Amino acid sequence: MSGVLTMILAGGEGTRLAPLTGIRAKPAVPFGGNYRIIDFVLNNFVNSDLLQIFVITQFKSHSLMKHLSRAWRVTGLTSRFIDPIPAQMQTGKHWYLGTADAVYQNLHLISGLDPEHVCVFGGDHIYKMDVRQMLEFHRQHEAKLTVAAIPVPVALAHEFGVIEVDANGKMIGFEEKPKSNPKTIPGRPDFVLASMGNYIFEAKTLVEVLEADAKEPDSKHDFGHNIIPKLYPLGEVYVYDFSTNRIRGEKEEVRGYWRDVGTIDSYYEANMDLISIVPPIDLYNKYWPMRSYTPPMPPAKFVHDEANRTGQAISSMVAAGCIVSGSIVYHSILGYNCHVHSHAYIEKSVLMGNNDIGRGCRIRRAIIDKDVRIAPGTVIGEDPVLDKQRFHVSPDGVVVIPKGAMVGFD
Repeated sequence: MSGVLTMILAGGEGTRLAPLTGIRAKPAVPFGGNYRIIDFVLNNFVNSDLLQIFVITQFKSHSLMKHLSRAWRVTGLTSRFIDPIPAQMQTGKHWYLGTADAVYQNLHLISGLDPEHVCVFGGDHIYKMDVRQMLEFHRQHEAKLTVAAIPVPVALAHEFGVIEVDANGKMIGFEEKPKSNPKTIPGRPDFVLASMGNYIFEAKTLVEVLEADAKEPDSKHDFGHNIIPKLYPLGEVYVYDFSTNRIRGEKEEVRGYWRDVGTIDSYYEANMDLISIVPPIDLYNKYWPMRSYTPPMPPAKFVHDEANRTGQAISSMVAAGCIVSGSIVYHSILGYNCHVHSHAYIEKSVLMGNNDIGRGCRIRRAIIDKDVRIAPGTVIGEDPVLDKQRFHVSPDGVVVIPKGAMVGFD
């Protein structure tokens, strides 16, 4: 679609998602067996036929850059691209100072293409969106800025920008991460209207407001803290209701699914959502293909069929290259090239890929990063005290094994 440029912010440290972000940026964290977190926003734009995309990176970007080069190459058409943009210190010898500064330091990319509209989206959420529908809303209202929004429980208001909106969809109030007494949705006192961190700007407005913000020494140079509060009192800032977004082939009851996987527990729950009976986000919709990169692998294999030794996976997702050998995988996700040896039992866990689970292991409610080997007979997730002595354990009791760990080997 001509006249529309996209800038995806993918440079965050993701400290709350440690240790999964110990060696990679949050958008590069594997998700759902075959994907990385950033694949979801990229699929949204590619499936919306919006293919002028810059991915702005910063911290620990090697894994992300490698994934983009393998999975998201666009060649042969000069007007279509998905280009990673590492921090280049275009405006001074400093990292990006905030989300707005990340775009400000790359304004030359906008002026070089001269778009009519600029989409500024986060690269670290799990959801599906036909961006064309939000863009049409933006154009119909002749908005300077459109902000996508969803209802969230009032108890989580402190994690979001909280919006007030009039009957016509115009923003009339905004508070970034309120510490107390957030404005609730009229008629729904248990919910607030929260910004998703996805914006569509009129290009001219974006350039002007970022240039003005860059001159303010006390600014946090952040869209939520500074840019939106500056723009909405001037009018022409509208709010797009994400729950109205429709995708062909999606069931009505799953419309509006969006997850901020910023913590270990939210990441874990979003993975578990994929293997529910009716997943709230459908990876199998033929009208909305989910592209990514997976190494060339043979099909998954389940071996042995004898008393007390049957390879099986129940209510689970198993990626290519996996071998479930005389063991049981229950309500879990196995990324590519996992080998689960005989008499092992894995329950409600996420294995990211290239994992070797030894004979007789018992693993419950765990996230196992890539390239982890676990010695035969190891038990994880059954003794909270012992788990906390050996591993990182989330507030909800999910055990996390970092990439490359050798567990149980002396």
